Amino acid sequence: MSSAPAPAVSNVNVPNALTLLRVLMVPVFGWMLLAHPDEAGWRVASTVVFVLAIATDSLDGYLARRHDLITSFGKLADPIADKALTGMAFVGLSIIGELWWWVTVVILLREWGITVMRFVVLRYGVMAASRGGKLKTVLQAVALVLYLLPLSGWPDVVSVVAMVAALVVTVVTGVDYVLAAVRLRRQGRTA
Repeated sequence: MSSAPAPAVSNVNVPNALTLLRVLMVPVFGWMLLAHPDEAGWRVASTVVFVLAIATDSLDGYLARRHDLITSFGKLADPIADKALTGMAFVGLSIIGELWWWVTVVILLREWGITVMRFVVLRYGVMAASRGGKLKTVLQAVALVLYLLPLSGWPDVVSVVAMVAALVVTVVTGVDYVLAAVRLRRQGRTA
């Protein structure tokens, strides 16, 4: 006697709602940052919105795994929401002259390139997030928060060091993901 297949998880759940909330927070955060870039109160407020939005990423993942609410929608929408939020932060900081454009371009090319590559190699297998990828995400979040806050003096030096670390880890993990994708594709062809 075979057991019945597990029922499909509904896309209407708390983790997916948190992902959608993060997407909705992107334009709010972007407007707050770009409309008032030189006002300390607005910079702190936009940083708070960014921190709340980025916190939903950890929370939605935790809830989805803990309560077995992982959905195809969540697997697709979650990384897109993450890239939209951090992308808005990088681009916004470059627009207001706080971050060099070349840093933003390098990081966004890596982020979106790896996301596209993951979809391309999906037929050969799933590329899970590595420890380095998770470290990259944390370093980017910390660096972005430091850049978003209206800091000056020695904290500004800490911001630069954090961004350099985020940039280096972003590039190194990007190369690592490309090598993993090549290995995955070769294994898929020989299997």
